[in-house]
Amino acid sequence: MTRLAVSIFVRSVPQAISDTARAAEYGADLVEFRADELAHEPEQLIELIERSALPCVLTCRPVWEGGRYEGDEAKREVLFGWLGQATREAAYVDVELAAFQGRISMQDAVRQIVDHPGQIRPTSTGLILSSHDFEGRPIDLYQRIEAMTAATACRVIKVAWRARSLRDNVEAFEILMQRPKPAIVLCMGEWGLPSRVLARKFGALLTFAALEEGTGTAPGQPTVTELKRLYRWDALNAETTVFGVIGYPVAHSMSPVIHNAGFEAVGFDGVYLPLPIAPEYESFKATVDAWIQLNELDFHGASVTIPHKQNLLRFVLEFGGEVEPLARKIGAANTLTVRWIDGKPHLSAANTDYAAALDAVCAGMGIERDGLKGKRIAVIGAGGVAKAVVAGFAHEGASVVIYNRTFEKAEALARQFDGVDGKVVPARLEKLCDSCCGVFINCTSVGMHPNVDDTPVPSADATKGWGPGTIVFDTVYNPVETRLLREARAAGCVTIPGTEMFIRQAAAQFSMWTGKDAPLDTFRTVLTEQLGG
Repeated sequence: MTRLAVSIFVRSVPQAISDTARAAEYGADLVEFRADELAHEPEQLIELIERSALPCVLTCRPVWEGGRYEGDEAKREVLFGWLGQATREAAYVDVELAAFQGRISMQDAVRQIVDHPGQIRPTSTGLILSSHDFEGRPIDLYQRIEAMTAATACRVIKVAWRARSLRDNVEAFEILMQRPKPAIVLCMGEWGLPSRVLARKFGALLTFAALEEGTGTAPGQPTVTELKRLYRWDALNAETTVFGVIGYPVAHSMSPVIHNAGFEAVGFDGVYLPLPIAPEYESFKATVDAWIQLNELDFHGASVTIPHKQNLLRFVLEFGGEVEPLARKIGAANTLTVRWIDGKPHLSAANTDYAAALDAVCAGMGIERDGLKGKRIAVIGAGGVAKAVVAGFAHEGASVVIYNRTFEKAEALARQFDGVDGKVVPARLEKLCDSCCGVFINCTSVGMHPNVDDTPVPSADATKGWGPGTIVFDTVYNPVETRLLREARAAGCVTIPGTEMFIRQAAAQFSMWTGKDAPLDTFRTVLTEQLGG
């Protein structure tokens, strides 16, 4: 069973003891004491090991391998010699492969305190031989693994490198599946998170986490709370199905919070991760294909956001998959579903944005979708969100008026959808009050955090006809109540926050992937908590 270790820089014994107690309280299985800066005080390190609330991994990482220890190797050898005097043994000692290979005296010092064939003094401490590359994947990665495998004193292989893309994680998983000894294989940096979360799925010895945000000992370490609560660490296993949100950047996304909470609420064995992919189509294609082709990863789908909605459509078509007709017409999709039939992946792409907007407005109006026919809908904006919203309402037979600061963009969008099912016409934003529309939908990002005092409406005159019976819907969901909604509510309008569209588009994705109804109340609760509501 893969264990969770919290990695702590040791500045003093009291600090490290306190941090270890908190790590235990948070649910960690082990603690890694990074003794880089306390290596000159071996008596204190022995005290720390003996008083630790958790089994420990002792590491004194030199500067040349990304650590903070600046002394010479002879002093580190003395430190390892001191550890043999402790009345309580460390669970593991971590030594760099380069140091172990490079000095016979280092090998002798380490062999005195670790369990290995032919040792004279019994001990239970295991040796982790490690190799780190903070620049990228080392070209001799497999030679390093072979050297660790050949070292009889080595109980655990550890390799870590800075990921260049999500594809590095696939190689990390393959190494774990082929491991000749117990192993720790991690990718560092923003692209390496899957290797840390899914270490449990692929049977790594352990993964490392930070105690609190900003205290990590390596780039990209999540906190122990994120692993335990957000990514549901204790529920992960070899059969766990993997999903994620693809975008660039994507670290700010609220989708992992609601989907992982949803999986827990309905008892679905899945995990949902942020999946950053560089903007180019080639990066999207190579990465998603690599993730799909690793059968053991069980990658079954993803939410797809900017800048990849068009890339998803192209990818699924190129691989012979199915594309929802309206998503094809919109020219963008936000949902990838991967189903395995006779051992082969079958891909489909859909757009749940337009359906979410339709359902949010219908709920606000108290009608079914067929009641939209002939209704006049004002859409503010002519970008990607507006395109999906216009397509959806036009498809249901509504009359849509598109308002945009650049009139030519409104004209272009109107030409694309006018007359398909409903009437679509462009208009100048200054004439908002002349539309005779009963529903107004903001599809721009105006008013989004941090620019919360902005509004997409040009002036108070533009909304002088708003009042009871008018529906105002803002697709911006952070903040929950934008200035536009606040002013509309003050005028007596019915207001719909962007959280409703966000939740409903996610709910549709959730159902496609799991075959279960999404727990909307859970989605609303966790999203409101994340947004500080």
